[in-house]
This record gives sequence, structure tokens and C-alpha cells, in this order.
Amino acid sequence: MKTIFRPLRQGLLLALALGVVAPVFAQGQARKIDQQDLYRYWILLNTQVQMDVPNTGLNLDKPGCAAVTYTVGSDGVPMNVQVAKVVPKSDLGPVARSAVSNFRYGPSLSNRIGEPVATYYVVPFNAPKDPAQRQQLMDACKLPGYTP
Repeated sequence: MKTIFRPLRQGLLLALALGVVAPVFAQGQARKIDQQDLYRYWILLNTQVQMDVPNTGLNLDKPGCAAVTYTVGSDGVPMNVQVAKVVPKSDLGPVARSAVSNFRYGPSLSNRIGEPVATYYVVPFNAPKDPAQRQQLMDACKLPGYTP
């Protein structure tokens, strides 16, 4: 009788192991999505986020931006949050990283399974009110390689 259950037990253990490993592997292989198309997969739920802002540092009062890359995990929480670009050079990268780390998402209607996606967010600092000047500032932090 034991010989019949051994293959069954091994098969169940394999299935359980794959069930645990597959979602982790899938999150590592997330498709890259441009920020403007993220709404097709995930909806930002926050209306406000907390940021860790330093008291002193390089170019804290200058207009600038920071591009932060991350993956929205299957639970809607950003993971692998990294500062990819800061323009002009300043100490505001960690501030942008802390903001993005506090984002929380819910899946869109077309992403009910909660497919993880890689994206980036451009955080503006001291941006001008003029829309054209603001857009010019934000354009300096755009990242290539994310499909629109």
C-alpha cells in the first residue's frame, strides 16, 4: 500500500512547490509598462504619500526630478524600488524613493489576476507652475525601454 501513495505524495509535494515558486518567478519577469499606461494594470489607491525629506543637502531648493523604477507586485505593493535618474544632480533621490515605496495599488478591471508589472515614476521637485516648463522638467527624467 505504501508504494501506491509514495508517487502520489511526491506529486503533491511537487505541485505545492511549484505553486509557491511560480508567483515569485513571475514577479521577476514582469513586463515593462510606461507610467502613463499603468492604469490598464494597476490603479494608485493613495491620495497622499509620506516622504523622508532631509533638512540639508545638494540642490534641495532647485527645480528638478527623479525617475524611480519599481515593480508593482501581485499584492499591489511596490518592490525593487530604485532611483534610476536625478536631474540635476541632487540629494532628492532618496526622497523620491521613499515616496514611491509608499504607493499602494489595486488591480484594474482588466488585471483581475494582479499581474505584476515593472514601471517607473517621475517625481518632480520645486517644479514651475507653467505647464510647458513643468513638462520640459519632467521630460528630462524619462526612461527608455518602457512600452507605451
